[in-house]
Amino acid sequence: MPFTFRPAAIPEVIIVEAARFDDPRGYFMETYKASAFAAGGIPGPFLQDNVSYSIRGTLRGLHYQKRPHEQGKLVMVLSGEIYDVAVDIRPHSATYGRWVGEVLSAANRRFLYIPEGFAHGFQCLSAEAIVAYKVTKEFDLASDRGIRWNDPTVGIAWPLPDPLLSPKDAALPPLAAADNNF
Repeated sequence: MPFTFRPAAIPEVIIVEAARFDDPRGYFMETYKASAFAAGGIPGPFLQDNVSYSIRGTLRGLHYQKRPHEQGKLVMVLSGEIYDVAVDIRPHSATYGRWVGEVLSAANRRFLYIPEGFAHGFQCLSAEAIVAYKVTKEFDLASDRGIRWNDPTVGIAWPLPDPLLSPKDAALPPLAAADNNF
């Protein structure tokens, strides 16, 4: 089987591991197959693909889109290593404000599925990383929102101190003040 699926500490977040087939020429690996992912509990369809390049210490997030443009995300690392985080921002959820984190790398072949209703972010742990992710809805600037990376009420244990942030991410509100319609 080319994929294994297991729930994270917040069960709606799913950790995917992909099989890799190596030979003297290199390797082959499937990164997505709709039927396998649906059987593994990951709905589709995915409508947009994104790629980001980051240097060590860069922290991107924590981002989400408001309804009706909410996005599920399937995150994978093509090169390097990141610490990937999902925060439950659904106010009526039993796990509201809780987070899960997972090291994703090109070497460990793990992907993370982050469903709608979660904020997402990651920190680059290697000298550089290339991250690819699929999303279930197209980007909508008017719905683009986020929460502060270091909100003490969420308490994410980021691996590296003093992250590199964009001005936008540095100015995001805490979860309690976020514009959130979940």
